[in-house]
Amino acid sequence: MLALAFLVVALIGFFTAPSRAAPIDDQFQAWLQTDFWPEARSKGISKKTFDAAFLGVKPNLKLPDLVTPGETPTTPEKQHQAEFGPPASYFAEKIVRAVTTGGRTRESANARVLGLIEKRYGVPGEIVLAIWGRETGFGGAKMPYDAFEVLGTKAFMSTKKDFFRTEVLAALDIVERGLAPVNAMKSSWAGALGQPQFMPTSFLKHAVDFDGDGRPDIWNSTPDVLASIANYLVHYGWVRGRGWGTEVTVPANVSCSLEGPDQGKKISDWVAMGIRRVDGKAFPASELKAEGFLLMPAGRSGPAFVVTPNFYVLKEYNTSDLYALFIGHAADRIAKGDAIFNASWGAVGDLHRSDIAALQHALEAKGYDVGSADGLPGFKTRRSIGVWQAKNGKPATCFPDANLVAAIK
Repeated sequence: MLALAFLVVALIGFFTAPSRAAPIDDQFQAWLQTDFWPEARSKGISKKTFDAAFLGVKPNLKLPDLVTPGETPTTPEKQHQAEFGPPASYFAEKIVRAVTTGGRTRESANARVLGLIEKRYGVPGEIVLAIWGRETGFGGAKMPYDAFEVLGTKAFMSTKKDFFRTEVLAALDIVERGLAPVNAMKSSWAGALGQPQFMPTSFLKHAVDFDGDGRPDIWNSTPDVLASIANYLVHYGWVRGRGWGTEVTVPANVSCSLEGPDQGKKISDWVAMGIRRVDGKAFPASELKAEGFLLMPAGRSGPAFVVTPNFYVLKEYNTSDLYALFIGHAADRIAKGDAIFNASWGAVGDLHRSDIAALQHALEAKGYDVGSADGLPGFKTRRSIGVWQAKNGKPATCFPDANLVAAIK
């Protein structure tokens, strides 16, 4: 009788237990065939290309920013990308020097090609070299991921599904057009391709055939790689004949909250406010009438700069002030020799991304425009911090720290 009772309980449990969701791999395959394939077919992708691209592909659950189907996304506690750590770490001398030393070597080896590129696109060779060096170590970095695994996973279950859906369709288009075979489509963890680290849509828009072999090859052709980077920058508005910016000193009476691409002034106006180049030289007369922007990526705890619109073109390559500054700084060192920033980076940063997001939400609740409460201390967050500090009788630092997070919350 006891055994019979256990059997009855087990049977009741079997019939009343909720059905479990299908394994992620099965959900992914169902999504590919019933959701994604019809759209790919409507975009001109053949079944042969589609099947070859996704042969054996399973979702890679180790990729960042994924959301399990049915769950709600949350702000990650930690962010391991260098752009979100202490600013000083981003400019570690061994990292900068690797790009500048390698850039000078390759500047000599590719002088003719770089000259032709600068003539056609107006982008200095050292800028192109700095991006090439930063992105993949001048092509030396290995791309360990299958692009269709990365892009497919993210289109299926990332926090930016629509963005990656567009990218994986573009990746399929690259193969369909015969611009690259499936087995060449290796990428970074973000799905970026080749030596310039182009997303697939950027490849289709900006990759150029500069060596004249009939197709743009950002995997193996140095001329194509360099020209494609320059073409990308031109597309986003690179101004021929202007640099990216210069380090300056900012007097204490000039608020750090004046930074940002929407608060530009004539460079002569910045000079009238007491801002000076750290090298002691005057701004060229041709620049004084042009627009410049204040940049203080670590607030008062680091170097300050007056930058040109070209700085913000560099940000189109990677939406980080530190990245664009790295490229400009490295380019200067390739062209003029190694020289560190005049001002030092203070001991700031290294907060969890969730801490900064909490700070941003608190500022938003008080009516400040932080751009987006994404956990990243962009210029709108920095200057909002400065304004809040000034209104509350505190010295304006324009950069988040642990004490500030607690005070504003």
